Amino acid sequence: MSRVRVHNFSISLDGFGTGEGQTLEAPFGHAGSRLHAWFFPTRTFQQMQGKSGGSASIDDAFAQNWAHGIGAEIMGRNKFGHQRGPWVDEDWKGWWGDDPPFHTPVFILTHHPRPAITMEGGTTFHFIDAGPAVALEAAREAAGGLDVRIGGGPTTIRQFLAADLIDYMHLAVVPIVLGRGERLWDSLEGLEQRFHVEAVSSPSGVTHLTFARR
Repeated sequence: MSRVRVHNFSISLDGFGTGEGQTLEAPFGHAGSRLHAWFFPTRTFQQMQGKSGGSASIDDAFAQNWAHGIGAEIMGRNKFGHQRGPWVDEDWKGWWGDDPPFHTPVFILTHHPRPAITMEGGTTFHFIDAGPAVALEAAREAAGGLDVRIGGGPTTIRQFLAADLIDYMHLAVVPIVLGRGERLWDSLEGLEQRFHVEAVSSPSGVTHLTFARR
């Protein structure tokens, strides 16, 4: 069976995966770009932007694994956009422009489903009102035997961890303290017992944690 994976998900030292106060101008709230500053210089990020160059660092060695063998993604609504409640602007097609970096079916968890959106490059956004198990079943069918990536945000990853549906997880622990926002670890006591956990430190100050199902 295909695996369920998390890649390149950044959290602060105090466990927040995004800041407080998301808006159109501030996708990560008061955290700004601080959680992802490690990722921007990497060769992987530069390639995602259609550019050459970038650092072939420890950070890039982890970052580049995010797309290999992935056939579908599941994400929470707040990763897709800033709107809450019923859709006010159905012209909104995400933060990523006409050609999002996913190039697979993407299933967005929302209590307000809407018609699918087909983008350039093979990305199709599907909006479903479903829990983790049902969403994963739909994503696996669309993935055609490839793995499914859980893209975030922290609430979505936490729900899949609580349901014991994640096989592999890569977290980048960034040396900042946010103090507020959305936490990853709440109500997950004893999580480490399910996984083999390894840590690698980077000169950027980030610690890369990997969790592989025992």
